[in-house]
Amino acid sequence: MAQNSSLANEEFAQIVPKAEFTPNQAANAASPLSFYSVPPDIEAGNQTDDQKDYFVEKDGVVFAGSHILVDLWGASNLDDQELVERALRTAADACGATLLHIHLHQFTGSGGVSGVAVLAESHISVHTWPERNFAAFDVFMCGKCDPMDALPILRQFFGPTEIQVDTNWRGIVR
Repeated sequence: MAQNSSLANEEFAQIVPKAEFTPNQAANAASPLSFYSVPPDIEAGNQTDDQKDYFVEKDGVVFAGSHILVDLWGASNLDDQELVERALRTAADACGATLLHIHLHQFTGSGGVSGVAVLAESHISVHTWPERNFAAFDVFMCGKCDPMDALPILRQFFGPTEIQVDTNWRGIVR
């Protein structure tokens, strides 16, 4: 389910001047949630420590986590693999996530970098096109981690002229 971010305030506007949503996401964001039901054994507060699955409850909806797709346009440093790795580490830390592993690959020719930071709470992936000054990031996190906290880090490391963000809630409990 696509969600219009609750961070649509002045701070969010400074981080992401324009968030773009596809028509399908806008329609989903407007749809009622009344048809979703939460099984009693996973309602917030009903899990024992050994059952804890780090699902999130927000606005009365229980789901696996928040997933943002981030497009950076007019970005720089996209062929610098070491800087991309530092950005992933810093973004994971800013989101409160636990970094397990980073794997990156740099392509010959364009110098683009693709890779993933595997997190205990999910992942951050990246694909860069230096020749187009474009990068695509995919940030998915469960539990108390907030993928939106990665946005100021990505802006700091890559200095884009435009950021587009699509936000989704994954694994909505029905």
